[in-house]
Amino acid sequence: MSVQIEVLVYGAETICPSCVNLPSSRETASWLEAALARKYGQQVTVRHVDIHQPDGEEEAAFSKRVIEEDLWYPVVVIDGVIIAEGNPKLKKIREELEKRGCVPIDRD
Repeated sequence: MSVQIEVLVYGAETICPSCVNLPSSRETASWLEAALARKYGQQVTVRHVDIHQPDGEEEAAFSKRVIEEDLWYPVVVIDGVIIAEGNPKLKKIREELEKRGCVPIDRD
């Protein structure tokens, strides 16, 4: 049985004031989606969440936290846990996914 993990990338259309030279949260989500799909196939999905227009109570509550705690976005979240903020490192995200059961796919 394969796992299915959703990676949420919280952010806004405007770039975080502390992150001026970094990609936007939407660009980060797109980059992560491509990188993680190559490594894990269908086991991982990546979704961007606009902190000013969240869907549902859980996303709204977390978006409020991002704003109130001045977290550096994009904020990468897996299973409600902050994995990275500001400039996410792919290696750390992969480590977290593999802890949760994702298996790299073979590319023979």
